[in-house]
Amino acid sequence: MLDAERRETEPPSPLTAAYGDPPVEVTCGVAPPAGMAEAQSQCFEVNGVGWFAKEVGNGVIFTTIGRKVYLEIAVPVKYKPEANALTDVSDAVKAHNTLITPCT
Repeated sequence: MLDAERRETEPPSPLTAAYGDPPVEVTCGVAPPAGMAEAQSQCFEVNGVGWFAKEVGNGVIFTTIGRKVYLEIAVPVKYKPEANALTDVSDAVKAHNTLITPCT
């Protein structure tokens, strides 16, 4: 899914990349989502990267946990199971986003 052609985002942002139709959006430097602090038990790992998942009306928003910079991936319901998108980015997250606290 993230191997699809990159497309423009709306609004345009140097921190967001979008792929596919409907777009999977990857955004760097987001704020921690509401509820994440209380949801440490909801942390799950994909290829060594911890994630927090929040279901929304049109899919799932995943946010990295325990990394120097929060990264968010919004995956539309069309791509069920939505967590498969995380395998496409986990290696890049590990290589370029310092681990501060592991997923527990």
